Amino acid sequence: MIVIFKNNTPNEAIEELSCAVESMGVQVNKVVGSDATILGLVGDTSNIDMKKIEADDNVERVMRVSEPYKKANRKFHPDSTVVKVGDTSIGGKEIALIAGPCSVESREQITDVAKAIKASGATMLRGGAFKPRTSPYAFQGLKYEGLDLLKEAKAATGLPIVTELMSPYDLDRFVQDVDVIQIGARNMQNFELLKQLGKIDKPILLKRGLSATIEEWLMSAEYILSGGNGNVILCERGVRTFETYTRNTLDLSAIVAVKQVSHLPVIVDPSHATGKAWMVPALARAAIAVGADGLIIEVHNDPIHALCDGNQSIKPEQFDAVVKDLRNIAPVVGRSIR
Repeated sequence: MIVIFKNNTPNEAIEELSCAVESMGVQVNKVVGSDATILGLVGDTSNIDMKKIEADDNVERVMRVSEPYKKANRKFHPDSTVVKVGDTSIGGKEIALIAGPCSVESREQITDVAKAIKASGATMLRGGAFKPRTSPYAFQGLKYEGLDLLKEAKAATGLPIVTELMSPYDLDRFVQDVDVIQIGARNMQNFELLKQLGKIDKPILLKRGLSATIEEWLMSAEYILSGGNGNVILCERGVRTFETYTRNTLDLSAIVAVKQVSHLPVIVDPSHATGKAWMVPALARAAIAVGADGLIIEVHNDPIHALCDGNQSIKPEQFDAVVKDLRNIAPVVGRSIR
């Protein structure tokens, strides 16, 4: 349920009604928007009489939220959320560019790529230290050594680190060393892990599950938000369909849909969506055109010899060309690239 106050309602009146509603056994979240102040009521609101609340002279209207996700709902939070990572904002006018290899392989590799992508305009460095692989015999990542190498690349370039967390046992280390914690598609519905992420104050990049609906995706975000962590970034990375030509099917309509129903920022991963490096530039351009708040692109200095996903990784010079194209597209849709 949402209570919308009239403009210029005194804060004392808002607090008084908030306390009265809380006494009815629900959680009350106050949201001060650009146009109005809202109380978002979370919990069992079935016994709350909407007409009694509407009788308050300061109340504009009361609405029930039919969707199961509340805190991720734009009705609950009308203004778009902007997640800050260092001096980068995700969800505002500026488009965030996250780039780097699928896996951290060596000090030279990750540092060289980090320097190249920064020169092209990337604002964050991605790189996998812990890798969830379909085959137990595939490269699983350098793990803690990989985290250390990411920190070295950050020290050399100043780029914030984005990397994937797979286990709650490593959460303390990630909170200490990582700027944005990525939750991969396979862990999107690892609810116990999501609950732990709700208890920290660290940006979370939540990738859409392999076959997740938009509602399921937002409900996973709800687990994090309900725990108190409002720094959630959604990532569309393609879903599994009947089509086998590409690795997945990039759902560009999901960006438009999510921006309509949720206040959370949405970025796009064209690398995992297609599994084909030559398709990445075109889909990166398309993602920005439909309103994505950023991109996460796999960049490797030697894709042929990459230990993971080399076939979908572009080279640094190709990334540079992509960014130049995006700088031409961004102003057309009212956005900018650093």
